[in-house]
Amino acid sequence: MNNIVVFGASGQLGNCLKAFAEKNKADLIYFPSETEANILDDDALNQVFEKYKPTYSINCAAYTAVDKAEDDKEMAAKINETGAANLARHCAKSGSALVHVSTDFVFKGDKPALLSEDDIAEPINVYGQTKLDGELAVKALLKQHFIIRTSWLYSEYGNNFVKTMLRLGAERDELKIIADQAGTPTYAMDLAAAIMQVISSGSTAYGVYHYSNEGVASWFDFAKAIFDISGTQVRALPIKTSEYPTRAVRPAYSVMDKSKIKHTFNIEIPYWRDSLAVCIDRLKNM
Repeated sequence: MNNIVVFGASGQLGNCLKAFAEKNKADLIYFPSETEANILDDDALNQVFEKYKPTYSINCAAYTAVDKAEDDKEMAAKINETGAANLARHCAKSGSALVHVSTDFVFKGDKPALLSEDDIAEPINVYGQTKLDGELAVKALLKQHFIIRTSWLYSEYGNNFVKTMLRLGAERDELKIIADQAGTPTYAMDLAAAIMQVISSGSTAYGVYHYSNEGVASWFDFAKAIFDISGTQVRALPIKTSEYPTRAVRPAYSVMDKSKIKHTFNIEIPYWRDSLAVCIDRLKNM
């Protein structure tokens, strides 16, 4: 039997893993608080690994404020790189495998082609660089790792694009949305299920994997789908990135190839719009 410990349990993905565990009656998966399982605190990590003796550790803890990271480099690096390294070190010492969640933002995103795990990672913002540094630390310190890059994560939990669009759509008559950045919206519930499938497979095919929902969308496409599916009456207008400057530069095209994770673990991945409809339906019933 596998003991599983989730680090960063209060975030979007952590909450989705909790929901998955409850639905599937998985009783050997633990969700310690960020205080108890602080990835920047060696003593805390010692106690967590001693208490739970994880066969698998899942790292959902991350600094994800992309624009804020540009001016808060030290904290972003602490959580995304140092924290990941601490966790990898403790996993190596205890014999735990690590599922480490990363991002499509490790890529420059300057070519309209599907990004494979072997493509060169060349981040163009601080967030992406610190996440890549975290990946490199995990690779250097721990053989037993599954690094899973994902993109445009949303769910019923926490703050995300879907919930923001639903709120703004109810407040305003018109919204301008960027139409020249393309990626794939990913329902965190689907990612949680995929992570659990990787673990339950018992596979030792360690390495880097890509997971997002299927398909391609711009932020405008994503927003328009949110409004259409939810029945929100708001006029959505497509704009260029240059018309909405942000502190951090974003990849223009970061659609990932998921062939590796699908074939290795026999994972079926839903189309992004289908999963969005599921999430919006659940939000309406919360």
